[in-house]
Amino acid sequence: MPVFSCADAIGGGTEPNGSEVVAVRVGQHDGYDRLVIEFNGPIPAYSVTGRSGTSFTTSPKGQTVTLGGTNGVLIVMHSIVNWTSYLGPYAFEPNFPVLREARQIENFEGYQQWALGIQGSPCLRVTTLTSPSRLVVDMAATR
Repeated sequence: MPVFSCADAIGGGTEPNGSEVVAVRVGQHDGYDRLVIEFNGPIPAYSVTGRSGTSFTTSPKGQTVTLGGTNGVLIVMHSIVNWTSYLGPYAFEPNFPVLREARQIENFEGYQQWALGIQGSPCLRVTTLTSPSRLVVDMAATR
């Protein structure tokens, strides 16, 4: 398994790939918390970016939302097809040791963004899994 890094991550497909988001889950594990986004096809293009603070701007409305925690992580996915087919949940408030809150802040015209409010530094392990396709973002409990 890859190591945790405090650097941003990009990956996934480069063209529209016919995938829909079918599930989003959060979980707590020994030493890290996890967010999983599941697709019904190939993983779309994505970026995962750590940031100072927990304020994010929703799209397309442009409203500012502030999540729990001390720092944030922004997950951006594009080339999502049937972007209106995802039926939720759209927000989680697990109050785990690291992941305090997760909220969908954009689901518009093939783009989907998730904002994460975390406690501590945004040091992450970003991986992809198959059968089914999943984007996995682990947040380290200690660094």
